[in-house]
Amino acid sequence: MDAVHIVSGTAVPLRRSDVDTDQIIPSDWLKRVERTGFDKGLFSEWRDDRDFVLNDERYAEAVVLVAGPNFGTGSSREHAVWAIQQYGLGAVVSPRFADIFRNNCTKNGLVPVQVPAEVGEALLDAVEADPDLVVTVDVANRTLEAPDVGISCSFPLEDSTRERFLEGLDDIGISLRHEDDIVDYEAGRPAWLPTTA
Repeated sequence: MDAVHIVSGTAVPLRRSDVDTDQIIPSDWLKRVERTGFDKGLFSEWRDDRDFVLNDERYAEAVVLVAGPNFGTGSSREHAVWAIQQYGLGAVVSPRFADIFRNNCTKNGLVPVQVPAEVGEALLDAVEADPDLVVTVDVANRTLEAPDVGISCSFPLEDSTRERFLEGLDDIGISLRHEDDIVDYEAGRPAWLPTTA
């Protein structure tokens, strides 16, 4: 995965709570064999409504998704994270995330920014009032800021997850940091044991 230090730009306001992964990416899209093209499926059932926020050209260049509470509930599909990323969004802000969705975010390079409910509501209001409002998510400092409207807060991010983002490490990348130890271990294994090669 690519390293993520700062996600900064405009945001799209999704004023809905309890958004589940089937709403983020409907199950029809899970049949794809490639890991690309999921952006077209992002909220695809809702996008049939011309008034849905992703159809509003004012938010076309957004890099942050600001959602209501309890975002990403439901099944554990990674496709939901891929769809959000492939649409061009690098961070999701919500007062609460489903644990599995949050975990999928951190393993794929999408920053889950959990904020107090009052901050989430204030940010939704601000982005709806001004689609050009710049929102900045700073992974290194674990902060979210929208200085033009006086919004600034920290968000929780474990040290190991922060390091994963800053260094661009997925699970394989983390394992490969120990490649010399793995090679040494494999070299000392008895030849009669099974191998994966």
